[in-house]
Formats: sequence, C-alpha cells, structure tokens
Amino acid sequence: MTAPLTTAPDKEPNEEPDGKANGKADGQAAGRPDGTTSLEKAPVGDRFDHDDLPTPPGATLALLRSLLAPMRARVVMASVLLLLQQAAVQAGPLLVAYAIDSAVPALRDGRHGPLIAVAVGYLACALAAGGLQYLFIGASARVNQDVLLDLRGRIFRQAQALSIDFHERYTSGRLISRSTTDVESLRELLNEGLQELIGVILAFVYISAMLLWLDLGLGAAALASFVPLYGFVRMYQRRAASVYTARSSAIAAVIVKFAETMNGIRPVRAFRREAANDAEFSALNRHHERKNGDAILEMARYVVCSRVVANITVAAIVLWGAYRVASESLALGVLAAAVLYLRRLYDPIDRLGMFLNSYQSAAASLEKIAGLLAQAPSVPEPAEPKELPVTDRELPGREVVFDDVRFAYRTGGEVLPRFDLTLAAGSTVAVVGSTGAGKSTLAKLVARFYDPTSGRVLLDGVDLRDLPVPELRRGVIMVTQESFLFSGTVAENIAIGRPEADREEIERAAKAIGAHDFITALPDGYDTDVRKRGGRISAGQRQLVAFARALLADPAVLILDEATSSLDVPGERAVQRAMATVLRGRTAVVIAHRLSTVEIADRVLVMEHGRVVEDGTPADLIAGTGRFAELHRAWRDSLV
Repeated sequence: MTAPLTTAPDKEPNEEPDGKANGKADGQAAGRPDGTTSLEKAPVGDRFDHDDLPTPPGATLALLRSLLAPMRARVVMASVLLLLQQAAVQAGPLLVAYAIDSAVPALRDGRHGPLIAVAVGYLACALAAGGLQYLFIGASARVNQDVLLDLRGRIFRQAQALSIDFHERYTSGRLISRSTTDVESLRELLNEGLQELIGVILAFVYISAMLLWLDLGLGAAALASFVPLYGFVRMYQRRAASVYTARSSAIAAVIVKFAETMNGIRPVRAFRREAANDAEFSALNRHHERKNGDAILEMARYVVCSRVVANITVAAIVLWGAYRVASESLALGVLAAAVLYLRRLYDPIDRLGMFLNSYQSAAASLEKIAGLLAQAPSVPEPAEPKELPVTDRELPGREVVFDDVRFAYRTGGEVLPRFDLTLAAGSTVAVVGSTGAGKSTLAKLVARFYDPTSGRVLLDGVDLRDLPVPELRRGVIMVTQESFLFSGTVAENIAIGRPEADREEIERAAKAIGAHDFITALPDGYDTDVRKRGGRISAGQRQLVAFARALLADPAVLILDEATSSLDVPGERAVQRAMATVLRGRTAVVIAHRLSTVEIADRVLVMEHGRVVEDGTPADLIAGTGRFAELHRAWRDSLV
C-alpha cells in the first residue's frame, strides 16, 4: 500500500484534458432568467473564449487566393465554358423577336425558310447551352473538390503543428467545427453559389447590352431599376455579415458541448449530470436556432424587397412599351424580346440572393478558418537550428540545465518566478510537491511544450529553442499518466516510438519492459486492435505499452508525469519494474505522487510555489526534518 503525496493530480492554471472545453468558454451554461445565454452576455476577456481568433487584415482573401492559385488554368477554362453557355442561353429572346417581326410575316407570304431557321437556331442554342452546362459543372466540380481537399488538409496539419498552449485554450470541438461545418459552408458556395454569381453577372452584361441594342429607352429604364436593387444588396451584406459570424460561433459551441459530454460520459453518468447537461445543451441549441433564424429573416427581407422592385419595373416597362407599340414607335417583336430579357434579368435576382446567403455563410466560415490558419505556433522551429554535441559517454543521457528561467501561462500568474537547476546526464530526478507547485510546468519546459517567458532551458549546453523540433522530439520523450494509445494494433502503438522499427525490434522492446507475456496472451497477439484510446486493455497494460514505445524510441531524456498514479498495486509494481529498464542510463524527470515511485530516484526535488525547497538524495531527505521526511514517515506509518 502506498500513500499519495497530494490528494489531487498536479494541474497548472487553466489546464484542461484534451478534447474538453476550457471552463465555460463556449457559453455552456443554462439559459438566464431573461431568456439569454452566457454566450450572448459573455464578459470581455480572452478572445479564445469567444471563438474569436485574432486574424491579420486580408488573411481571408489571401487564403482564398492561395487555394485557387494552383487551379488558375482550370478556373479560366470553367469560366470560358460558362461564358459560352450564357451566350447560347441569351440568344433565345433575339430569335423570338426575329420570329415575330420577320419570320411570321414571311410565313404569311408563303416563305417557310425564316421560321425554320428560327426553330433550328433555337434548338441548336438549347443543345449548346445544355452541353456547355454539363462541361462547366464537371470542370467546376473538380476545382471545388480539390479546393476543399486542400483546405481540410491545411486545417488538420495546422491543428497538429500548433503548440500545446493553443489546444489548452481552443477546444477540440471548435477544431472539429472548423473542419466540418465551416468547410461545408464553403462547399455550398463553391458548388452552387459561384456558378450563380458568375451566371448573374454574365446575364446582366448580356441582357443589358441586348436591351440597349434593341431599344435605348427600354434598356435605360431597366438599368435604372438596379440602383435601388444595389442598395438592397449592400444593406443585406452589412446586416448578414454579423449574423452569419454569430451563427458559425453558435454551431461551434453546440459541437463543443456535444464532444465534451461524449468524452466525459463516464463522469456524466457517475455524477448524474444528464439533466444538467441536457439543460445546457438545450440553451446552446436554442441560441443556435435563433442565430439561424436571424439569417433566414435577413434573406427573406432581401428577396421580398428585390421582387417588389423587379415586378414594378417589369409592369412599368410593359405598359410604356405597349403604348409605343400602339403608336408604332416600337416593334411588337422588340417589346416581346425586351419583356423576355427583363424576366431573365430579374429572375436571377432571387438566385443572387441565394448566392449572397451562401456567400455570407461561407465568408464567416472562411474568416474563422483563416484565423485558425494564421495562428503561429508559440513553440516555433528555430531560424538557425543547431545540433546537439557529440559525446563520448556510453550512456544516452544528456545534461539538462534551467538557466534563470521564469514562466507564466497566458491565462494565469507566474508559475516559476525564477528557476535555476542542473540535472546531471544519466541521473533520475524525482520531483514532488503539492498541486500547483510547478512540477508539471517544469516537465513541459523540458519537453518544450512551452518556451520559458525568460531565461533558457539547455540540453547539453544547447538552448532547446535552437534545436530542430524533430531532433528534440527524438531526444526528449514524455510518458504521461494517461498513456494515450491510438486505434490500431499493439505493434503499431509501440512502433510510434520509432516508425521504421521492424517486428523483431518491437518485440525486443516489449520483452525488456515485461509486456511481452500479456501481449502474446491477447487474441491476436501484437496484431490485436486496442481500439479507441486503448480501451481493450487495462490501464497498467497501456502504461507498459507506453514504456515499450519510449524504450524503442531510445531518448536521451525521459519525462514520467505521474506515470503510476492511476494504477493499483500490482499494476504499479509491474510499471516500476519497467521504469527501471527504461530509465537505465538516461536523464529522467519523474513527476511523482507516490513515494514508492520516488525510491528509484538518485535525487529528489521538493517544490513549492515554483521553487525548489528541498534537494537531495532520498536517503538524505528522509534522515532530515523537512517536508519530504514528514511525507515519508506518514507513508511508512500507512504500511503498518
């Protein structure tokens, strides 16, 4: 039986498990008495909490240009196809005008040729328009799918490249929303909206030119009607931009809450959180419903106003044209063609509204995606990378030095006010202390999950910020309490430590750790699928797999962050035997909550408030009268 040094795992300010929401960042609270949610009345604070990533000016347009640039030739080809298709479509009213004013009178005189020519021309235009439309849809679909493929890949790569502090402030549910809901909004725009926009623009140019050519007065009257229509478009754009931005954040909050609940389903059931979660989810869902309804209402206002203007204009032009036909100042065929052109000119107004609807939704989504892609890792690659010095030591361990280090999280106060420490190469150092003492922060700085606010962390004299990240990750490895396993086989999870390792090397690492026997007892041995998060095997077995992975990677520095705190006694003993194998000859930092883990250390550091208050061998500290001696006596008494 062992006694814990503290009663809770060491967590630094604002740290949250992966995949969980950071507090109530996404407005996850039940409705207020006035019917609003915390999302609507959130206090000003960290912009990450409000799904508002800082985005450089012009980032959205730059992203769109970079997505379309590799497909410039295909975009031009698709545009030419649509240009020709619109030319074929808009030839119809001219043929009607010719038929009324020329072909029908010719038919009365017994000449059938003009009417037959009109019929053949109309059929040819219809066939050409259909064929060109088919070719355009195929060409544009390929462009659209390639753009979306590229964008999803960029989001995924960016999410992996961003530093740990970003993921602790920006929840995984929002990342899922960026790569699904927001990309889907862009897909709708590319698949339907852009075709509508280009079609409306081409139709406007063609029809305006035809109306002015057919009759200058009718053409000028039709063009004058676009002044109020343009005003309605601008008003819709201004009002809809904020609505769609809020809608994108609202659906992200729904996804975050859903992901958080499913990831924490065990404590949800254990603490009977179902009813409370249902109330919180309902509040978020209603908030999204209202924002979605606001977007629909803005669209409805635009469509109604544009239709009123269009119908009044058509009625006025038909009335004026009829008087001119009656006075023989306008040919009947020209009036008929003008009316057909007017209907074709105003009918796309509704489609333009659909484009604006898709555009505003996609613009809000693209802005959020651009904000995500614009984030720079807080732990960047060095501009001038250096290599670790070659040593003549037989053991793989390297010296770690904290040189005048200070550190503060972005969302909290200073954790390490000033820190100087040297860890000898090949030594095993246990770090103990109360919750919030800075133990996990120390480990994260050694692993370079964070960079110090000031000062340096050196590995064999080289600043960690000067080491290429791949080399650093090979040289410094952390094994955490959770020992995360990916879906896949046991062998694949061990090989993560060194992907090029063959099966013999994988099995050799497992045997050295003491994991070989339980692995071979699994249904498919090393080829057994451990399933999501390694749920098919026990916590102790997952830890042994994690140690085999670390041993295979052969790092110079190994960090064990509470590696045995969640295990039972038999599991802890198995893992401790594995630890002795893995730590041999390496520099090790062991964040410990159990004194049985500390016994393997060469040196013990006791931390309080970001400072080392005791430093010595386990035997020396036990013989003293300090904090560690008190903890050891309490542990020893618990064994009686």
